[in-house]
Amino acid sequence: MRFPDPVSSFVQCVLAPNPGPMTLSGTNTYVIGAPGSPGSVVVDPGPDDPGHLDRIVEAAGRVDLVILTHRHADHTGGLAALLERTGAPSRARLPEFSRGAQPLHEDETIEAAGTALRILATPGHTADSISVLLPEAGPHGALLTGDTILGGSTTMIDHPDGTLADYFATLDRIETLGEALILPAHGEPIAGAADEARRLRGHRLRRLEQVAEARDRLRDARPESAAGADADDILDIVYADAPERVRAAARASIEAQLSFLRRARG
Repeated sequence: MRFPDPVSSFVQCVLAPNPGPMTLSGTNTYVIGAPGSPGSVVVDPGPDDPGHLDRIVEAAGRVDLVILTHRHADHTGGLAALLERTGAPSRARLPEFSRGAQPLHEDETIEAAGTALRILATPGHTADSISVLLPEAGPHGALLTGDTILGGSTTMIDHPDGTLADYFATLDRIETLGEALILPAHGEPIAGAADEARRLRGHRLRRLEQVAEARDRLRDARPESAAGADADDILDIVYADAPERVRAAARASIEAQLSFLRRARG
């Protein structure tokens, strides 16, 4: 993965060998350290794969801290083995992934690896999702987004833990970061945080319209059904061409959209 030179002096990417429909080319483990810093911060160890962990340790040298962007196993699976190898503490929003240190706090700034890391709560994909802002990386800063924003795809809303209302609020927050470079946990970097947040918001609003239209059409066709349309019915309309391997994720996102629409009606 190629970063602009000012960013690559602060951030390295170690790609995990776990490609798939949900992980795209694999999980991006990021190693953060300012030029000349003797220590590093690792973000998202990825799966429990010995070869991947070897590459992380080689890239990082001394690991001072491990940060988890959220709870999913393709990000956390290698945590225990990495901590055993390095003796570093870990921090996440959830206590079960915070070992030897306190859970992360909203808007906390961590001074480590010769730079400042600002922790932003960015729920939506999951309730515990965070992003890591590196203001000193490059001319506009860099934002490690976990699965909140992906490079080359759109994230699932892991309903009911993740919610569309939270996701829209997170996009509003990311939009305020202007030209910051997005470094997603899956896929390639994205230039311009604000533009990408606006694009994703437009995409979600269009999907929301499609889900509402499908729901209303199905209700009109089944006036005798008190329950109306369910997520599986809508899935067959809105995501008719989705391959079987991603249908569970699409269904979770539809559930999130239906919940959002119900709340919007009051």
